[in-house]
Amino acid sequence: MVLFRFCPYRSRRMHAPSPPSPDLVKAGIGLRHAHMPDFLAGPQKTGWLEVHAENYLVAGGPRLAQLEKLRQDYPVSFHSVALSLGAADGVDKDHLARLRALYDRFQPAMVSDHLAWTGLAGTHIPDLLPLPLTGETLDIVATNVSRAQDALGRRLLVENPSLYLRFTADQMDEGEFLAALAVRTGCGLLLDLNNLYVSASNRGLDAVRLLTQFPGRAIAEIHLAGHARVQIDGSSLLIDDHGSAVPDPVWALYDIALRRFGPRPTLVEWDTALPPLPLLLAQAAKADAVREVATC
Repeated sequence: MVLFRFCPYRSRRMHAPSPPSPDLVKAGIGLRHAHMPDFLAGPQKTGWLEVHAENYLVAGGPRLAQLEKLRQDYPVSFHSVALSLGAADGVDKDHLARLRALYDRFQPAMVSDHLAWTGLAGTHIPDLLPLPLTGETLDIVATNVSRAQDALGRRLLVENPSLYLRFTADQMDEGEFLAALAVRTGCGLLLDLNNLYVSASNRGLDAVRLLTQFPGRAIAEIHLAGHARVQIDGSSLLIDDHGSAVPDPVWALYDIALRRFGPRPTLVEWDTALPPLPLLLAQAAKADAVREVATC
């Protein structure tokens, strides 16, 4: 059995992450249901697993039974997509209660969601919608994150989403906004390097400069993934589709992040056009190889 240290949420003033458990230093994969039979067929060479929390908000059944089996051998993290941390009308108490029950049952190594809003007045929108990065928005998000952490009884990691436009009202860059959020709430950050690259490319910004504005002490997890390039009205746009291998520019950002911040629990995501499981595991192995070179 693989053991890991569970670090519960303790204080809104606590914004520096604990050193990652040795079991989480090795890269993990986002485990999707289509890969479950192959994954359960025998021991797999991956450090840990992350699943989408909303897929497990059920009272019982085969999915929960499979996850119970897997957590005996691998640390498990939960990534949610529907907290709507940017919603002006606040976070959904019922959804938080269901997540709390799930997290209490499985005791995940980490829990996370996004810097986005996903609904209004009880209507859920299946997308991660952007927020203007202003002081007013920071107040709203900080209130929601604090309430979520109190309800979940755990430190929440907040992920930078993919962006496709800039608000004229923006008062700060994303890294500056998330740094202020971490100080005010004690939350951690989930640094998605594919999202960072997509956002920078689409908005004509320098991804490396944006990376340097993220507070290393608050980064508790890193995501890697692929994206697609499309042409719209003669202009090139990157779409965060998680449908291909991690591209070279994202690997380059990962190397820079490791050298700047040190190693963090790292996960490879692949959600559409799913590859065979060995190819996904090979991407995690490549992340390990990059880490070993960058941190030697």
